[in-house]
Amino acid sequence: MNTHPEVAIHHRRTLDSTIAYREGGEPDAPVALLLHGNPTSSYIWRNILPLVAPVAHVIAPDLIGFGQSGKPDIAYRFADHIRYLDAFIDNLGIASAYLVAQDWGTALAFHLAARRQDFVRGLVFMEFIRPMANWVEFHQTTAARETFNKFRTQGEGEKMILDGNAFIEHVLPGSIMRKLGDEEMDAYRAPFATAESRRPILALPRELPIMGEPEDVWRTLAAAHQALAASTYPKLLLFGEPGALVTPAFAKSFAATLKGCRALNLGPGLHYLQEDHASTIGHAISGWIAGIETAGRGELHAA
Repeated sequence: MNTHPEVAIHHRRTLDSTIAYREGGEPDAPVALLLHGNPTSSYIWRNILPLVAPVAHVIAPDLIGFGQSGKPDIAYRFADHIRYLDAFIDNLGIASAYLVAQDWGTALAFHLAARRQDFVRGLVFMEFIRPMANWVEFHQTTAARETFNKFRTQGEGEKMILDGNAFIEHVLPGSIMRKLGDEEMDAYRAPFATAESRRPILALPRELPIMGEPEDVWRTLAAAHQALAASTYPKLLLFGEPGALVTPAFAKSFAATLKGCRALNLGPGLHYLQEDHASTIGHAISGWIAGIETAGRGELHAA
């Protein structure tokens, strides 16, 4: 599938750099803000955006340092991504949105929702990040846990990610059920052609909140998850089998702890579910948003 011609790529000056983003749908429709993770970009939503655009004004930014966004001289810590995303949202004048997120995009969405619950019309999330008490909670495979432990080790992580481009060449394709085509792999490689350009990829494994570290990220996301548990806005949790960070059993039990949350099994999938289930995800999100908006209009008429 190719990107729908009505979905265009734009660039917006944000703080000291630029944020690239894909945009489609009617400008006066409710906003759907789609947030990607590591090491991807808005490209991962390319086949989902056209399916959601008929019911929403879709906006999918490339996080700072990723995709076609700028690469300023920053540490690319979670706090940096929060800062640039907040500025991007303010620059575009987005007053409210449906948040759609995967991987580190979920951490950003949870934190944004915790601070601005009036901003959130609803939340769709998959393969999500949360504070984890131990490495077993992080990923269900021993090999992945060992790899990410190495990524977090000074010197070893640099050799694997900066020099060897391991995240793009091995972790990404290894976390998708189907085989990515050459054009798709080239699109994921393009933003990270040099060792220096891969520093944003290296930073995020070291930000994962595992066993209380890093302490600031752990504290921030623990508070965000407390707010998520107390929230009442609509939620849709998508999961695959066997999943990677989120097993089917965990997805169902987690959804049951939240208010107004439905869990949807996409079928066979690992971590980057957008690459294996674009059509199912796109139609699920579109129908979910349409249902909420229709119900909201009905309540207004009844009032």
